[in-house]
Amino acid sequence: MMPLIQVLLLVGIPGLALLAARHVKPVAWVGPVVACYAAGILLANVPGLGLTSGVSLSVSEAAVPLAIPLLLFTTDMPRWMRLARTTLLSFVLACVSAMVSAALVGFAVAERSDEWWKMAGMLTGVFTGGTANMNAVGLALGVREETFVLLNTADIVVGAVYLLFLMTVAQRLALLVLPRFQNATAWEDAEAREEGAPSRLTWAQVRGGVLSLLLAVAVAGVSAGGSLALLGRLEVTVVLLLITTLSLAASFRPSVRTLPGSYALGDYALLVFCVAVGTLADASRLQAAGLFVFACCAAVLALAVLLHFCLGALFRIDADTVLITSTATIFGPAFIGPVARALRNRELMVSGVTTGIMGFALGTYLGLAVAWFLRP
Repeated sequence: MMPLIQVLLLVGIPGLALLAARHVKPVAWVGPVVACYAAGILLANVPGLGLTSGVSLSVSEAAVPLAIPLLLFTTDMPRWMRLARTTLLSFVLACVSAMVSAALVGFAVAERSDEWWKMAGMLTGVFTGGTANMNAVGLALGVREETFVLLNTADIVVGAVYLLFLMTVAQRLALLVLPRFQNATAWEDAEAREEGAPSRLTWAQVRGGVLSLLLAVAVAGVSAGGSLALLGRLEVTVVLLLITTLSLAASFRPSVRTLPGSYALGDYALLVFCVAVGTLADASRLQAAGLFVFACCAAVLALAVLLHFCLGALFRIDADTVLITSTATIFGPAFIGPVARALRNRELMVSGVTTGIMGFALGTYLGLAVAWFLRP
């Protein structure tokens, strides 16, 4: 498929999903996020379609730096500060859960592989930080290339399943054992408050959307420039940290915080991200990942999530905070927006992005610590 046509598909499908969500009951029930994610997976597995993974990856990487500032410009920082303590506790519990789970699974499979302790360290890195942390741990420990590739592949597949779970039934199941988030500002409430009349596009909304988009592009550009100036290269963690910081700083100005159209554009960028990420979920990768490596990855993730839920219940942390911090540690800040939208709770956006960046910063250290602790 031609790259231009693929980009048009990735950008256009969210518009169709939003339209369908208003008129088609099944789509309205699952929500635009799940519809876009499912559409991406479907596209990825249509025989002969010939999608280019590099194009999808580029679109997803471009959508996130735009979505974060657009969604954070209207942040109410004083209200967020009241949530910070609970979020930090849940983040710590998520990290502890991942470390304990990786260690337990590592011990359980110690006789099956001589690199079991290295795999445990890599899985700790990815489930407390992200793929970059897993790869850093693997390189530091000298993991064999075969294990390196298989573990990365298994992480993509297992992560896709968990992400779909987060965007569909996770909140309902979590509420069976965890308290409900109190007085949440729903995603739809934010849209209605900002737009006034969701069904009609006004000049004020167009003007506000253009201004907020230009400001978001400027924030992303300055953040990328800052990373280049500080490190001489584009470092994802630094860029996201700068984007978040600059966006929050801009939110203190009433003229920025009240820009109409900002949430609508940020929301659309997240849906583009969901479609693009979905097209990377090629079912054939299941055959590429060895059963043993796939089982280890799935077991660590499942046990980490279960333990995190149990600790959350013990400390009486609400369901939305547990799910957001789980997203932050397992997927990183880039996935906070889509999951927050699926939860219909925009107030945890800042907390999620912040803890996701903290995970990036700590993941390599935690992964190496677990590996060195388990080393025979």
